[in-house]
Amino acid sequence: MKRYGFTIGLILSFLLSAAAHYIGEPVFNPTVQFFISAIAVIFVAGFLGKATESVAHYAGERLGGFLNATFGNAAELIIAIFLVKNGAFEVVKASITGSIIGNMLLVLGLSVLLGGLKFKEQTFNVKLAGHNASLMLLAVIALFVPASFTKSLTTLENQELSVVVSGILIVAYLLWLYFSMVTHKNELADEVVEHGEPAWSKGMSVVFLILATVMVAFESEWLVSTLEQFSHQFGLSELFVGAFLIAIVGNAAEHSAAVIMARKNKMGAAIEIAIGSSLQIALFVAPLLVLLSLFFGNPMDLVFSTYELVAIGVAAFIASSISRDGNTNWYEGVLLLVVYLIIGIAFFLV
Repeated sequence: MKRYGFTIGLILSFLLSAAAHYIGEPVFNPTVQFFISAIAVIFVAGFLGKATESVAHYAGERLGGFLNATFGNAAELIIAIFLVKNGAFEVVKASITGSIIGNMLLVLGLSVLLGGLKFKEQTFNVKLAGHNASLMLLAVIALFVPASFTKSLTTLENQELSVVVSGILIVAYLLWLYFSMVTHKNELADEVVEHGEPAWSKGMSVVFLILATVMVAFESEWLVSTLEQFSHQFGLSELFVGAFLIAIVGNAAEHSAAVIMARKNKMGAAIEIAIGSSLQIALFVAPLLVLLSLFFGNPMDLVFSTYELVAIGVAAFIASSISRDGNTNWYEGVLLLVVYLIIGIAFFLV
């Protein structure tokens, strides 16, 4: 009965959210649209988390988490491509920054905190944690270098440097996938923690994961579309909206899967969703957007603002410090959330 109740709530809230978005004013004003979509996100989040857990049961925690992060970032990539095509580079860079620090600080922080409140200490593969820390450092270096040399280079040279760095990062990320999923798969695997039988069969789990991701993509777009009027109403900056509101609200459903995994003592999957998603954004999605922008005749560079670089650097430093030893507790989650709050206040005041 409980399962049917959730299914009914999922379907009804999603359909109502769609109606609110497409009918719009005067029947549904932006505030009403936002709250309806927010309720729908709660149901979609539960659906996505359950699908991820079921896939992880068959494919392993790492691959299950990777699939969740990839499907979630695919929706974000599609939205970003349209923004790049329209030349909204600053919004794209702000949203990239928000996704990276949101995953490293907010998502990981909530996962560690809520998982730690249920389990005194949670562990995951320490070798994987070390590699993740190194990749976080690579992401910071790759974004720091173009910004550091930008004043000494012409516009064309900045674009050329961004294209070269982007190509290198994509190759490095693909090699990391081959390293972690093929040649060193066993060394980086987590100990399997079983919690009963999966909800669905292997094939049905994959189908539902794809379906949940599609629903996340729609809900993300519907939620984000209401934020612009909110930002104008309350006088919020473009940087704050892109880096925080869009990142938090637009990815809420996808990120909740990490918290669900942590609450089930599957910290390996939670880490893969949170840190893995940040790394995928920094090492693959952002560089890919630079390369795709060449086809639109309006090239985007990898030169991020000082504020954005500081935020990404700080997030990578604290996330690496906390996750490198391969175990977490609830207070470390508090530390991550405190840093996120500090950065958020600073962005709000800019």
